[in-house]
Amino acid sequence: MMDIRALGYVLIESTDLQRWEHFATQVAGLGVAPSPSEDGVLYLKMDDYAWRIRVSRGAHDRFACAGWELPGPAAFADAIRVLETAGIDWHRASRSECAARRLEEMLWFTAPGGLACELFHGLVLDYLPPVTSTGVGRFVTGYHGSLGMGHIAAATPDLEASHRFFTAVMGFGQTDHLQLRMSHDPADPGQGLHFLHCNNPRHHSLALFESHDPMPGNLVHLMLEVPDIDAVGAFMDRVHALGVKIVTNLGRHTNDRMVSLYVETPAGFLLEYGYDGVQIDWSTYLPTRSTTTSHWGHRWGRG
Repeated sequence: MMDIRALGYVLIESTDLQRWEHFATQVAGLGVAPSPSEDGVLYLKMDDYAWRIRVSRGAHDRFACAGWELPGPAAFADAIRVLETAGIDWHRASRSECAARRLEEMLWFTAPGGLACELFHGLVLDYLPPVTSTGVGRFVTGYHGSLGMGHIAAATPDLEASHRFFTAVMGFGQTDHLQLRMSHDPADPGQGLHFLHCNNPRHHSLALFESHDPMPGNLVHLMLEVPDIDAVGAFMDRVHALGVKIVTNLGRHTNDRMVSLYVETPAGFLLEYGYDGVQIDWSTYLPTRSTTTSHWGHRWGRG
């Protein structure tokens, strides 16, 4: 198995980079990254890392890829052996591609279930503050980014195969399994949702949602965490002032304790914006099974 440390970055494809820059800087409180530079590419920053979100100009508005961080060259070489043993086709990035993104090594592949992934190590820490007019400052990413940028929830038509790959091959650990029922029919089997953690204390860096329907923007949601409730409140004010579509009202999740709300991004997938997510000591943790998403709030379609 691999030693995945965190969700290091995400890649997004956009038909309108200016729209994304406005949403990222004026709504989410991210900064435009001054370090990397590519034509037709917007790099966004949230902590000491040179960048965390890469938005490239393309024919579609969609989530493109998740970048998973490895601790170094030895772990990168081990990951290649693990992928080959598992029969996964992979492709190595060129030196120029890595240099443009300010990282040491990177490869990409498509996981069972369809999630596009990259594995990398050595993304530069430039220590430059993410400068925006929102006053957000920094996000909850841990010392030197050790918690990663947040988490993603991805849909898969084959939950069993996706879960097996990310646990048995990628080395993610089980945090919680939620059986979500969409109706009040007692015969409704519901849909499964696995919450998986990598080698850091964040409750989950990846959630796998069982769905055969295409997701808007090719992803369920991306989560960003801020340090306190005031930062969430200020985000809510900006969302209302700028007319961003709110998908759920404020609520607290049951399993990761996050107080958050969900809004629509320019790509169509959702942004979860919250604070107070639990951090866990995995040496004493027992995976859980749950049947409800929130202690309170998070009413869908009730912005």
